[in-house]
Amino acid sequence: MFHKAPPVEFDSDLVLVWIYYVIKNGDYTYSPLQKSAESDIIKRGGVIVKINSIKLNCRQRIPDENYGSDTVLFVFRTPVIMKTGDKEIKAAGYTAMVSTSGYRRSFLPAEGGKLVYDYISFRSSAADRQYAASINLPLDVPVELKEPMTVAALMRNIKSRSLYKGKYRSEFMELAMRLIFLAISDDPGRQTVSGGEDIPRYNELKALREAIYDDPVNQWSTDEICSEMGISHTYFHRLYLKAFGVTCRQDVIESRLMYAAELLKSTDMPITEIAVECGYDSESYFMRQFKQHKGCTPTEFRRRNTE
Repeated sequence: MFHKAPPVEFDSDLVLVWIYYVIKNGDYTYSPLQKSAESDIIKRGGVIVKINSIKLNCRQRIPDENYGSDTVLFVFRTPVIMKTGDKEIKAAGYTAMVSTSGYRRSFLPAEGGKLVYDYISFRSSAADRQYAASINLPLDVPVELKEPMTVAALMRNIKSRSLYKGKYRSEFMELAMRLIFLAISDDPGRQTVSGGEDIPRYNELKALREAIYDDPVNQWSTDEICSEMGISHTYFHRLYLKAFGVTCRQDVIESRLMYAAELLKSTDMPITEIAVECGYDSESYFMRQFKQHKGCTPTEFRRRNTE
């Protein structure tokens, strides 16, 4: 007899991104160097990267220092001035840099504005560097992101997964990091799928999505959004879904549950207070949504991540 398998929780953003790369690049084939790099990693029994820290939507000044033996992936959302010794580079918003150890750098806001950025610090090995070389990953140079929302979605997934001690947590984060590297390494000369420029009002939709994840406790109203944009609910829903593969409501829910997961792990706040803090009027509705998206109750999630 067959036994019913337990439900499997899929991360829709990551699955969509992976499908996107398969569609974009066709049957993905490895070069001999990539095969060698990944074979070496498998023999060692290790993963490609060991993530030590991840922070999103940072606004504090970045210290003028090197980062020891860690490699750091920076994604600057706003224009930035990068200084390394006497060399100074000005870069536009949505620029990434994989900063290797041993360099003392400073990052300053450009045009007198604020510096807003995300970063992941990780430990790399010789095998990691071989893999990076196999995909021509640019190191220590700014790279303008052609697909910023793809990278942003992957970083949110890594942040969310870092709060959950699942069986395949490391493998999940490794896959997400590998996709980020591929997005950064993508050959500018290769014909790419449109990043959204062919979608009407794309820049407004992109700014809205960033605002939702930056401010998850805000009471986002579709009525107000549609009124401000001067479009109907049906048209707004169609545009948002076409641009990001999910609905605006799904993004609002995901942003609140990510915030709730952080509070459950890092504070002793009662679940009732967390529900209210995350914009829920009903504790039972909050608990139902949390279990549906995270695969466990808030109490179970807190216990798993504080043991």
